[in-house]
Amino acid sequence: MNFGFTEEQELLRAEVRKFLDQNCPLDEVRKLSESPEGFGRPLWNRIAELGWVGLTFPEAHGGVGLGWVDLVVVLEETGRSLFPSPLVSTVLTGAALVQAGSDAQREQWLPQLAAGTAIGALAVQEGADADPAGIVLEGTPDGDGFRLSGEKRLVMDAPSADFYLVAFRAGGGSCLGLVPRDAAGLTVEAHTTVDLTQRMGRLRLDGVAVPRAALVGEAGGAGPLLERLFDCGATAITAEMVGAAEAALDLTVGYAKQRIQFGQPIGRFQAVKHPLAEAYVDIESFRSLCYWAAWQLDRDPGAASLAVSRAKALASETFPRIGIETVGLHGGIGYTWEYDAHLYLKRAEWSRPAFGDADWHYERIFRLAGEEN
Repeated sequence: MNFGFTEEQELLRAEVRKFLDQNCPLDEVRKLSESPEGFGRPLWNRIAELGWVGLTFPEAHGGVGLGWVDLVVVLEETGRSLFPSPLVSTVLTGAALVQAGSDAQREQWLPQLAAGTAIGALAVQEGADADPAGIVLEGTPDGDGFRLSGEKRLVMDAPSADFYLVAFRAGGGSCLGLVPRDAAGLTVEAHTTVDLTQRMGRLRLDGVAVPRAALVGEAGGAGPLLERLFDCGATAITAEMVGAAEAALDLTVGYAKQRIQFGQPIGRFQAVKHPLAEAYVDIESFRSLCYWAAWQLDRDPGAASLAVSRAKALASETFPRIGIETVGLHGGIGYTWEYDAHLYLKRAEWSRPAFGDADWHYERIFRLAGEEN
């Protein structure tokens, strides 16, 4: 069996990297991350035209019709470039509509998402707990639908989204409701994080109406869908962590070859080359786990959770350490704002808890492995 990427996938990788190198080098990343929206609309429109946003959407709804393995190829490169965009959020909302949306919802939103004319965001978390089963927000019955009053926190790309998929409890289980940005009673508050390339926000819901036609899936039956979206989100973040960690390693290796101390490059010293070698092994390890998780999402979604947690747990444990070593091995220059090392450390710290940190996923691994046995 050939475990490598196909020729088409490698060509996709090369084209994505070439586009980002030419159009969004780190100088441009800095400018975009400090802009009001946190990303560039012209660049967003261009990647939509190239098919990145709708890569996993059906062709009938404006997508490309490929799978998660193909998307991971793209996300590795966006992570390598620290590319600021609402790509992951929009892909996840599209995945929810593909799996459980009504025909009307798919026809209305999927073409807009794929074209980049609409941005979606997934609103599940209400606190530090990333568990999709830990939803507390209750939907109050209202006619044929529900009304929501409460908060959703840590919503990726909330400030720029045109609609939200809001998770709540009703009917004895979990629900997912489509709430447009201009819904009465909805307030969106932006808040900054350690990583300026990732914009987050809080939703305040004050009697927001969710009619039955706006439910994605059956009322009370969205639990499996939320688990699936959680797995997709964790895999997407892990894929970007692979690219970002590799870029941080490349930056540090390049510096270690050029920085002369005691008459020789510092890369010859064991205190430098050993952590770099360990970082390489760590990256290759969670890279292969990420590829396996993406393959599982495409081929055997019911068994994907264990593979996803293995990948995200190792990435969340090791990438922050790589980020710290990236800054430390550069010495004093690594701590300066002008040098790029700190950008990767900040991405590592932001990525660590996104869709579950290492502790959460290790506990999930033990639980799922026990169920298999």
